[in-house]
Amino acid sequence: MSPTTLILGLGNILMTDEAVGAEVIRRLEAETDPAAPLRFIDGGTLSFTLAAPIGDCPRLIVVDAAAMGDAPGSVRVFEGAAMDRQLRAHAKSVHEVSLADLMDMARLTDTLPAQRALVGIEPGFVGWGERLTPAVEAAVPLAIASIRALLAGWDAAPVSAG
Repeated sequence: MSPTTLILGLGNILMTDEAVGAEVIRRLEAETDPAAPLRFIDGGTLSFTLAAPIGDCPRLIVVDAAAMGDAPGSVRVFEGAAMDRQLRAHAKSVHEVSLADLMDMARLTDTLPAQRALVGIEPGFVGWGERLTPAVEAAVPLAIASIRALLAGWDAAPVSAG
């Protein structure tokens, strides 16, 4: 079965809480049935090469550290148009390309996944280090539960653009 959902973890694994996206997808993939129609990618610090995998799946879930002004370890889900607004409002990036740029590329090539969501985890500290802070570590299971809830909701509901 070909994947219908791309689950993309973003971040630098050498920068403490910036690594949370990669950690969430690593754990989620380890506990997911390999036959599930999911594709997991550690997107690192982003690249234009991610445009093709994003366009190949009708559903996209991005997991990333996101400065939302919440307490460290807070998890928020931005779905559809809310994801687009969040990315536009916080589009600054030190990477080769921002996630907002990738979404714009998909929009321009008519490959933007109709069902898409950003699972943002508020970082506590972003600096050199190979471990998540305790608050962000504690948020990993909540982020995984949020992804599972999204998938269940999408499976139960028809696709709606937005």
